[in-house]
Amino acid sequence: MSQHRNEGRQPLPTTGSQTQGATAQAKPGDPEDQAPDVSEQMQVRLAKRSRILADGGQPYPVDLTRDHTVPQIKAAYTGPDGEPTLEPGQETEDVVTIGGRVVFVRNTGKLCFASLQDGFTETSNGERLQVMVSKAEVGAEALAQWKADVDLGDFVWIRGRVVRSRRGELSVMASQWRMASKALRPLPNLHTELSEESRVRRRYADLVVREESRTMVRTRAAITRAIRTALDSDGFLEVETPTLQLVHGGAAARPFNTHLNAFDIDMSLRIALELYLKRAMVGGVDRVYEMGRVFRNEGIDSSHSAEFSMLEAYMSWGNQFTIAEVIKKIILTAADAVGIHQIETPSGVIDLDGQWRWVKVYPGLSEALGEEITLETPVERLREIAADRGVAIDPKFEAGKIVMELFGEIVEPTLLQPTFVCDYPAIAQPLARPHRDDPRMVEAWDLIIGGMERGTGFSELVDPVIQRRVLTEQSLAAAAGDPEAMQLDEDFLEALEFGCPPMGGLGLGVDRLVMLFTNAGIRETILFPLLKPEQR
Repeated sequence: MSQHRNEGRQPLPTTGSQTQGATAQAKPGDPEDQAPDVSEQMQVRLAKRSRILADGGQPYPVDLTRDHTVPQIKAAYTGPDGEPTLEPGQETEDVVTIGGRVVFVRNTGKLCFASLQDGFTETSNGERLQVMVSKAEVGAEALAQWKADVDLGDFVWIRGRVVRSRRGELSVMASQWRMASKALRPLPNLHTELSEESRVRRRYADLVVREESRTMVRTRAAITRAIRTALDSDGFLEVETPTLQLVHGGAAARPFNTHLNAFDIDMSLRIALELYLKRAMVGGVDRVYEMGRVFRNEGIDSSHSAEFSMLEAYMSWGNQFTIAEVIKKIILTAADAVGIHQIETPSGVIDLDGQWRWVKVYPGLSEALGEEITLETPVERLREIAADRGVAIDPKFEAGKIVMELFGEIVEPTLLQPTFVCDYPAIAQPLARPHRDDPRMVEAWDLIIGGMERGTGFSELVDPVIQRRVLTEQSLAAAAGDPEAMQLDEDFLEALEFGCPPMGGLGLGVDRLVMLFTNAGIRETILFPLLKPEQR
């Protein structure tokens, strides 16, 4: 903390007379400048804004800076033992300049109190500091303007001495203050629980009033950093690939379609990152990954969003087993970053430090049903089982598809501990390599933790002849009306024909990984989730 003795003790122009700031001064607005849903409280605040302007002040000045943050001030006056270094009632001559949002205000006679909340960062969660505005320090006019102009939610600028109040609270005794940004809408009540709908729809307000919301943002940032740390340390190279694509592929999903006017062609938003990352592998990138947004025009619920974050990574000379070790390292690195290795859930405790099992689809389903299910089980029998178990099945589904549905509905929700579900029927993953022991299956796994899929991995298909055959079958299904089938991507197939090394690949839902560590729904983990428009 720098020492300033009696610096800046002469009053600056206050909000009532301040005329410096933006070159183009804001002016009192006409009614048409106002929001359509102006409440009584907003009208009061708008009137204050107009009064500040009429008095020659500026409710949104541009010339304000600060020299300390709230965490810096608290750290400077806290000892190694965590105890304050100032005694109750002790004052210093250390002058600081701070700014923040008013989240508490108490105006009394000659001395007013407020709590300023700082912005939150990687290392702090929106800390608060008390400021005191007294007639003796700022003068009668500035104190009167404080009482008249300042509301909860406003940003204010304070310069003053660091003190500790008689009640023992570290504070700044203001010698000058200015309005930094006038809030026109009142904040939600800090002591009233917000509904989930209110939290996600007004996330900006939720972040101000709820510490848990700020923690979620910081937790997600820590997890994404950990993902990059784990991959970078293993020699993976991060790249960026197109979001707008001529041909959608890489997953079985319905795309969002759009039109590019410049070329007069239809395009899609990507549903996966896979096909361009594999092009990079053809080009010689030995280990590659991308973490970015993908878009799927499908259902929205507590674990699905139309827009979400995906990680995909590919390593040459790898397979489903080597890539499984990569995703395990990613998740354990994320666990280290957030300090959580055992996760409490309603179904029990998930132990990430325990055994990560491998379960094969057909034996796993057989055990759950008490009946042996194999690749030879007739489709009619599988439909009977689905009907008996209440699992909805499309009449067009073939045997492999029904097995996947049965496993997903009956077995998957019971897998609490980390489990690699493997040996899927070939229809499950059109881009995975045929199984080394039985070509009717593929070398692929889904990682299930807490009864939910968190990631997928493959021994990747690099034979361009087989890949062409598989994508041709997919394109025929698409032409027959399957909205989730992939299209025939000639450019991708041409790339494979140049030769691609053996490789393993993984996909990880970033949002679902955050959900794992926070026990929150997907709407809580995404900062600004897509919501149905509000009826105003």
